Amino acid sequence: MTDSAPKNLSGRSALVTGGSRGIGFAIAKELASRGASVVITGRKPEPLAEAASALRAEVPGAVITPVAGNTGDEAHRAEAVAAAVANGGIDILINNTGINPTAGPLMDADLGAIRKTFDTNVVAAIGYVQEAYRAGMKDSGGAVVNIASIAGLRPTGLIAAYGASKAALIHLTQELAWQLGPNIRVNAIAPGIVKTKFADVLLASGEDTVGNSYPLKRVGVPEDIAAAVAYLVGDESSWVTGETLRVDGGKLATGSM
Repeated sequence: MTDSAPKNLSGRSALVTGGSRGIGFAIAKELASRGASVVITGRKPEPLAEAASALRAEVPGAVITPVAGNTGDEAHRAEAVAAAVANGGIDILINNTGINPTAGPLMDADLGAIRKTFDTNVVAAIGYVQEAYRAGMKDSGGAVVNIASIAGLRPTGLIAAYGASKAALIHLTQELAWQLGPNIRVNAIAPGIVKTKFADVLLASGEDTVGNSYPLKRVGVPEDIAAAVAYLVGDESSWVTGETLRVDGGKLATGSM
């Protein structure tokens, strides 16, 4: 967003996991541009601190708080939520952290890697929701957005364990929306391939080649996902919960992955 971005999130406090780069960084920037204070998390302290400095430079006056740690660590999750509460509450939670340590046929996959994938992509997400709920969302309400994937909506044959974890996250989104309404809205976004370091393996054949398989003839950029997040956490979507919004350039409309 530019300096003309609507300040429709002023006074709200957000937590974006995995906010040091890529989609998470873009989401943090978008929310800050709209007036929210933002806590970002990441595993490595130095890159996270650099990301926080970059966000403050790109969004003058923004309140950006980095909290380094492992998303699978219960104590880290509590610390990150507490930092958001210190900024004025916990109004917005973006479960963006995700890993994909294994690819290829499931019969060749390491079960430890699959277990780690689900622990990070699913179990940690519900852990963050529990922390936010107990820290104030239960009473004051709020909005949760889980970053899933179109790989959770249709088999890929390549990133099967990752896709299964994202399918679980999509179902979890619906369960939480049902259980936490009416005060807390819970939605998900299912991106197609977005141009980030995380997607390098999926862009191995070339960005243009991959992009041309999409109806909109390009792969996504982090800002595409950030804009969708801003809608789902804003008042404009006040009657939307339990939804998984595909932001995929029309890829699934083609009937193939």
